[in-house]
Amino acid sequence: MANLELLAPSGNFSKLKCALYFGADAVYIGGKDFSLRSFADNFTREEMRLAIDYAHARGKKVFVTVNIFMKNADAPMLGDYFAFLQSVGADAAIVSDSGAVYLAKKYAPKLDLHISTQANLTNKYAVKFWHEQGATRAVLARELSLEEIAEIHSFVPEIELEAFVHGAMCISYSGRCLLSNYLTGRDGNRGECVQACRWNYQIRKQDALSDSGWLDFEEDGRGTYILNSKDLNMSAHLEKLAAAGVTSFKIEGRMKSEYYLATVINAYRRCIDGGYSAEVERELLTAAHRDYTTAYTLGGNDKTVNYKDSQAKGDCDYIGNVISSGGGKAVVEMRGRFKTGDTLEVLSPDGNFGKSFTVKTAFKADGEQVDDCKLVQEKYTVNCPYELNAGDILRRRK
Repeated sequence: MANLELLAPSGNFSKLKCALYFGADAVYIGGKDFSLRSFADNFTREEMRLAIDYAHARGKKVFVTVNIFMKNADAPMLGDYFAFLQSVGADAAIVSDSGAVYLAKKYAPKLDLHISTQANLTNKYAVKFWHEQGATRAVLARELSLEEIAEIHSFVPEIELEAFVHGAMCISYSGRCLLSNYLTGRDGNRGECVQACRWNYQIRKQDALSDSGWLDFEEDGRGTYILNSKDLNMSAHLEKLAAAGVTSFKIEGRMKSEYYLATVINAYRRCIDGGYSAEVERELLTAAHRDYTTAYTLGGNDKTVNYKDSQAKGDCDYIGNVISSGGGKAVVEMRGRFKTGDTLEVLSPDGNFGKSFTVKTAFKADGEQVDDCKLVQEKYTVNCPYELNAGDILRRRK
């Protein structure tokens, strides 16, 4: 599949480097303000400048989320922010508010604008409208089917179409939800969502004939996670999306771990370059995820709620990041406890992907030999028969 973009989230500079290393063509990031993921680390202005330079030096792109629903008080700072993004060479700003579009065009006329899924891009006329306002890309609503996407592409062929292909789904229409704000005072439309839809809910019973107390709130006996959506997984259907006119495949997850990003990006890179396979299917089970769904892309679907739990664990444990390798050894920055005798597997974008070896010796940074590697972020030197690269990841199957 040629001329397709794999777009990945990056919650901080380290995750950006990880995303690009494992095969993303572009990343989307957020600054400290005006982004719908306030709880991610996000980027200072100087970090953003460095990140854009880093990506451009590797032929990659950086899109910056500016997708809050703005208020009057945001305008002075927001205009300055758009001007800054243009000055540091951001490849586009992702926006959802029409007022933000106005300010971007006024203060940063050379900055490309991508219209966020938050703007309710569910029909061809909305996409046509935003294209006429100068938008170069539309991030389509997750509620659309392949047929609807194809119709949009036919109606507005000049605009790029971006679609989510993997990650957490919001139970609310196009992500517009007031639940977090109502229950906690943290506004999801201002970047502070507490994901109240993932909570385990109960109901209160109190009447004159019974004791008062909390009861499980169950639906059909399957559980209490009545608002908890399954995770999206479109890996088996990328060719269909491309045929419908989608040119950018977007992965969700600016708050996810480096291991999650490496696993998912690596799988989708292999899928785009070599086609869907059993290897890709297996790989997408290794990182933590909820039950998977194709949502509404293939048509109507009433089985998108994950009743069983908030999130299932993956098939692998994240062990550590490779810092260096050579001479039959590898230096690994530990992220998960491991011991001599454990069999570790390599996660890599190159030919070492999927290879495994048994840990026979392990030394701490001070040279002490140990059998139990239990200090988080300690740099352990272990035996390794492969020439690994900095940025590769080690994991252990459960």
